[in-house]
Amino acid sequence: MTIRSLMWILWPSFLVAGVLSAIVFALVDPLDIVVLGHLQVDRLAFYTVAFFLFWLAAAVACALSLYMSSGSPAALAEPADSLD
Repeated sequence: MTIRSLMWILWPSFLVAGVLSAIVFALVDPLDIVVLGHLQVDRLAFYTVAFFLFWLAAAVACALSLYMSSGSPAALAEPADSLD
């Protein structure tokens, strides 16, 4: 896997994670969430963990899209010389 392939995976997934975080955290207050019936999570810790989970999920989706695309990442990076 090349650096270019990693950027095709990580950059769009980072943007998606940012958008998902903004949407979810506009609607959910982490202090309202109680884990295991009595454990309340700190806001910053919750935001951080959730952002990285969103980023991981989006990165897996981007990696699967790249894997299932027709051709190798190197072939996709080369411009087509003709329409043959």
